[in-house]
Amino acid sequence: MTDAYIVGVDMIKFGRFPDKTVPQIGAQAALMALDDCGLTIQDMQAMYCGNLGQASAMVGQRVLQEIGQTGIPVVNVANACATGATAFREAWASVKAGLYDVVLAVGVEQMGKGLLGGGGAKTGIPKEGLMGSGTMPAVFAEAGMEHARKYGTTFEQFAKVSVKNHHHSTLNPKAMYQIETPLDQVMGAEMISYPNTKLMCSVNVDGSAAAIICSEKKAKELGLMGRAIKVRASVLASDPWQERDLVMPDVNSCTRIAAKDAYEMAGLGPDDIDLVELHDCFATAEILHYENLGLCEDGGAGRLIDDGEVQLGGRVPVNVSGGLLSKGHPLGATGIANIYEVSTHLRGEAGARQVEGARVGLTHVIGLGSACGIHILERA
Repeated sequence: MTDAYIVGVDMIKFGRFPDKTVPQIGAQAALMALDDCGLTIQDMQAMYCGNLGQASAMVGQRVLQEIGQTGIPVVNVANACATGATAFREAWASVKAGLYDVVLAVGVEQMGKGLLGGGGAKTGIPKEGLMGSGTMPAVFAEAGMEHARKYGTTFEQFAKVSVKNHHHSTLNPKAMYQIETPLDQVMGAEMISYPNTKLMCSVNVDGSAAAIICSEKKAKELGLMGRAIKVRASVLASDPWQERDLVMPDVNSCTRIAAKDAYEMAGLGPDDIDLVELHDCFATAEILHYENLGLCEDGGAGRLIDDGEVQLGGRVPVNVSGGLLSKGHPLGATGIANIYEVSTHLRGEAGARQVEGARVGLTHVIGLGSACGIHILERA
C-alpha cells in the first residue's frame, strides 16, 4: 500500500450564510483546497463529501454542479459529528489502497440555532425529561460531573478551557468569534447545564473545509511534496458494549479505542504529539479528552489546564484554532477543519498562533451514537 499525503487543504471562515446553499458553501472550500495545491477538479479521480443535515440530498454531486461535473465517483457520508473525519478517512483509504492517486474530500454544514439532541420517543415511555436529558449540553454536563465526582475536577477548571480557547480564537481569522472571555465572565455567563455555562458551549455555525489527498508517487510527479503532510494514521471507532447504564451516553470509550489504534498505526505515542485539535463541543468534553487521548494520566486533566500545558506555548497546545467553542462547530465540516488547522501548523503557516517547531499533530472528533475519528499527521 502507498503512503498518502495531504497536498491541498483549506477552510472558509466559519459564520452564518443564510444567502448561500450547502453546495455553494462546500464548493467554496473545495476550490480553495484545489487552489492551495494548484490542481483543478479535472485532476480529481474521486470525491468524498461529508454532510449531516442534508444527508439524503446527494450533496457531493451538487457541489460538483457548482465547480465542474467530470463523471468521477462521488461518495456521500453522514456519521454524526465525525462526518467530516469519516469522509476524509474514506478518501485516504481509497488512495492508501491504490484505487486512486488524487481525491477530494469535502465537509460542509449549515446549522440552525438551539440545542442539539433530546426529543421524545415515538413509542413507549419517552426518556427525555423523565430519565434525564439527551440534549448535548446535558449529556456532556453529566459526563463532566462524573469526572468531578471521581477526580475532584472543579467548575473553575472546566471554565479555564473556555478562557483558553477563546483567547486562541483571537489569533485565528477564520474563527466565527474572536473575543477574549475572562474567567469571571465565563463562570458568570448564563448556565445552560451545570457546569457548562453558555460560554462553555460550542457554536452552531455554517462552514466548510476540504482536502486533496494524493499518493506519494503522484505527489512527487506533480512536484507537491514541499508542503505535503503525511497521514501517519487514520482511525475510526465506535462504542463497545459495556455493562453500564445505557441511559447515560458514554463519551469516553470510543475515543480511547481510536487513540490506542491511531498511536499503534502511526508507531508513535502521546509524547510525540506537538499539537492537538480535539472535539471541545463543551468545556467539560475537552477536559475528558485530555485523558482519553493519553495527554496525561487519568485524573490529571485539571492539572494540565491549571499549569497551562495545553495553551499556546505549553507542552502540547490544544485547540489553538479556538476550537469548537469559538471557531464554531458545523457538524459535517469539523473533522476536515481540524485537519486544516493541524496541517497549517505543520507547514509553518499559522501566523500569530503558530506552534513553533511542530512536526506531528493529532485531530479528534466524536459523534455520539457513536463514532470517533482520529488522524495523526506529520510534516513530510
